[in-house]
Amino acid sequence: MLRIKKVLRQLLPSLTGGVRGWVFCLFFPLTAHAQVVFEARVDTLVLLIGEQRELTLDVTCGAKQKLKMPDFRPQQPLADEVEIVELLGTDTTFLDDGKRMQVLQRYAITAWDSTLVLLPPFTVEVDGKPYQSKQLALKVLTVPIDTLTVDYNQYFSQKDIQNNPFSWDDWKPVLWLLFFHQLLALALLWLYSRWHENKPLIRIIRRKRKLPAHQVAMNEIERIKGERRWTEDDSKEYYTELTDTLRTYIHERFGFNAMEMTSAEIIERLLQERDETALAELRQLFQTADLVKFAKWKTLTGENDANLVSAIDFINQTKIEVDPNEPAEEIIIPEEVKQIQARSLTMKIIMGVAAVVASALAVYALYLVIDLIR
Repeated sequence: MLRIKKVLRQLLPSLTGGVRGWVFCLFFPLTAHAQVVFEARVDTLVLLIGEQRELTLDVTCGAKQKLKMPDFRPQQPLADEVEIVELLGTDTTFLDDGKRMQVLQRYAITAWDSTLVLLPPFTVEVDGKPYQSKQLALKVLTVPIDTLTVDYNQYFSQKDIQNNPFSWDDWKPVLWLLFFHQLLALALLWLYSRWHENKPLIRIIRRKRKLPAHQVAMNEIERIKGERRWTEDDSKEYYTELTDTLRTYIHERFGFNAMEMTSAEIIERLLQERDETALAELRQLFQTADLVKFAKWKTLTGENDANLVSAIDFINQTKIEVDPNEPAEEIIIPEEVKQIQARSLTMKIIMGVAAVVASALAVYALYLVIDLIR
């Protein structure tokens, strides 16, 4: 019995260690799978002012875990006088048959002051849980320059003046802009010519108050009287103008076409509205006029004067006075003129827009040309 107990005491440590080892082997993959490793490093901890170094953020976690890396922007400061230059790239590698992944995010950084800089810890999130890296120390050095003894020509020798190489690719935007500018200019000229052709048609018609028939006739008689053509040997033209004036007045006053009627027909038509006594002098005037015009009758000056007075008397006896309160003029805009005005306004708007766009293209093309030849 004592021997059995002694043997058990000797075997117990080894059995206990075996169980522990078996348990460790069983749960180690789960522990390793859930472990997150985050490290931040710089390719060198010493740099010169203005020199660039590579900052790497290295994260290892489960392949199915949700990883959120820092979002640094160019020119974003990391510490005093240290800033991000650009994002160099992000690489992802899967490990352990795709169970784990390693993410490398690389940045270019630089510094602008000679000092020892401590970069603060960087933070990433895995499944919403933050993980921080260690602080990094960065030594920034300045470059001593001997301005007295250094011969700069041994580094930067004098260069001859060189002409910049010509490339059509640099001038393509300018040429395209000028092409579209010319198209707009031609379209603008065409629109202007069309607008200018229609311009005389676009007018407001103002209809003035029509003068009364007796006033028109009296004005014409005053003109005939001023010319005094009845004093000439041949008074045919005088009687022609006088009777035409009376025919026009009769047409406007009584409403029948006296211009196409003979003298006898006119008198017969007027007898329906006037008596024979009132038309006696007018009948004598028309008879004399017919003799002068068709029979070459010679008249005396007194006879011509009497006929002129007869014409004036007939007009005064038959005239109709006009209401003085009647509007002086009436503005009439026909429908076709309204349509032309609408088209004209549209064309003006299009021409204005085209002129503005063409000017903008010309200015921008000039800016590009100046930038290319500068």
